[in-house]
Parts: sequence; C-alpha cells; structure tokens
Amino acid sequence: MSTTNKGGCLCGAVRFELEADFKSFFLCYCSRCQKGTGADHAANLFTKSTAFTWLSGEQAVKTYLYPGTRHRRSFCQHCGSALPVVEEGLGFIMVPAGCLETPVPIKPTARIFVAEQADWSRDLSEVPSFDAFPT
Repeated sequence: MSTTNKGGCLCGAVRFELEADFKSFFLCYCSRCQKGTGADHAANLFTKSTAFTWLSGEQAVKTYLYPGTRHRRSFCQHCGSALPVVEEGLGFIMVPAGCLETPVPIKPTARIFVAEQADWSRDLSEVPSFDAFPT
C-alpha cells in the first residue's frame, strides 16, 4: 500500500501530492548537485510512482536539464525551491527531501559521488551545533 506524500515550495505557489513508497534516498555529493543546491549535497528520494499530482502552481515549475547528461532539477520560478522531477519517459520520480511536508518515510540509503564531496564538508564532528541561529 502506497503512502500519501505532500509537499510544496517555500513561497507556497507550488503544491503537489504523491502516492508512493520511496525505494531509494540518496545523498548526492556530485559537483552538479552542489551547484544546484548551493550546499555540499542534494538529498533526493526516488520512486516509480505513477500517482503524482500538481495540486497548484504547475505553471511555475521550471526544469533545467544539464546539457549532454541526464542530470536535471526542477524548481519554483518564484522562490527557487527544489521540486520533484517527474520522469515519465524513464519511469521514475525524484523528490527533493526538503520539499516534503509529510515526514520523510525512510533514512538515506546511500551517499553517492563522495569523491566529489566538498573538502569543507568532510569532517564536521567538531563543528558546534545550535537549535536556532547563534547569537
């Protein structure tokens, strides 16, 4: 039985619903994901779901395909938030974990392209942690 997952963008213009059980959850450290997220990795869930619905704002969703590759990312044209990439031709949907509003149902299954990981993010065990912005 599939789980109902809901999500959207930061500004609220785009909303979606997905009936799926996620099979993979990859933390991707490739240089393209670093550029696309502005962070050391992307956190993407994958499923072969066929029950995906844009509830609102589909016209605000833009998809960028990196030339000569299968690497793509979808985002809200208003706020830039990462959004699902629906690959009907390839039979999968990639959902950025951060755009889900329902709990992420699985833990990461793999860290991929770690050879490209940013040097500054390799050993963070000594970096202080805070529950809010430090003052």
